[in-house]
Amino acid sequence: MTRPLARVLALLELLQSGGVRTVAELAERLEVDERTVRRYVAHLVDLDLPVESVRGRYGGYRLAPGHRMPPLMLTGEEALAALFGLVAAERAGLSAASATAGETAAAKIRRVLPPRLAHRLDALSAALTFTAAPAAPGAAPDPEALLTVADAVRHRRPLAFRYTSADGRSGERAVQPHGLVLHAGRWYLTGRDTGVGADRLFRLDRLAAPRPLPGTFDPPAGPDPAARVLHALATAPHRHRVRLRVRADAGLIRARLPAGLALVGEPDADGWADVELRVAELDWLPGVLAALDRPFAIVEPAELRRLVSELAERLAESARRGGS
Repeated sequence: MTRPLARVLALLELLQSGGVRTVAELAERLEVDERTVRRYVAHLVDLDLPVESVRGRYGGYRLAPGHRMPPLMLTGEEALAALFGLVAAERAGLSAASATAGETAAAKIRRVLPPRLAHRLDALSAALTFTAAPAAPGAAPDPEALLTVADAVRHRRPLAFRYTSADGRSGERAVQPHGLVLHAGRWYLTGRDTGVGADRLFRLDRLAAPRPLPGTFDPPAGPDPAARVLHALATAPHRHRVRLRVRADAGLIRARLPAGLALVGEPDADGWADVELRVAELDWLPGVLAALDRPFAIVEPAELRRLVSELAERLAESARRGGS
């Protein structure tokens, strides 16, 4: 949530507590000047909330007498969905930019729940654990940047932003944004970089100061944004290019070498499928190939053949030792 919006909502909460609040008091509570308080009040009036101005020595602002905001009524299933949506946001790295945002949002939801339902959800939260850590703080996108990019994607508007590549080079980009994709705890933007005339993949945590440009564009034909991200990650330049032939069903291969990591072709008439990877290190691949438990051939590199042979020798030696 952006800071001004958070303060507008905080102003609404103060007014809902009842009575007349002076401008000076509101400014002190919100940590803004009195002119900003009046601007926030105008925002609430624009939203059709009955904020009244009270004149006089003890004047200020109040909500119209008899007016109450409708209570938040959630079923158990709706409350579960809302609270675990906050957990999903944390796992996606969205809480890194504001460490207390998820906490305060969950507290506000819990505050309006019936006590029995709140206690049951507390018990579930205490019992729940995860097998994977949330996204690293450095990978979290700025919430305002994320919303700006999402709006440009939704309305097919060109977008300009400053981008820092993996090698530390920074510069301005002009892009036709195609889609937003969350993959493995990171947010990615797919789009056509009009400066180079080619499709590119951008990490949102490396993107800054996005702003819409005039005009619109037609969405591209071909794969959807998620497929474009997975293909781009699987073909990204790394130290080693690995080409394999595996005699197995494509679904079995993808279970061990998923999209985003490997390109897996459909098996030929004899059941052999082509597999291609770009990886920084080879040492983890022999174990994965062994776990496939299917015939395979290493087309390249030769170094991988050596690593697989060494693993086979270690396994054979372990089997020979038995229980001794």
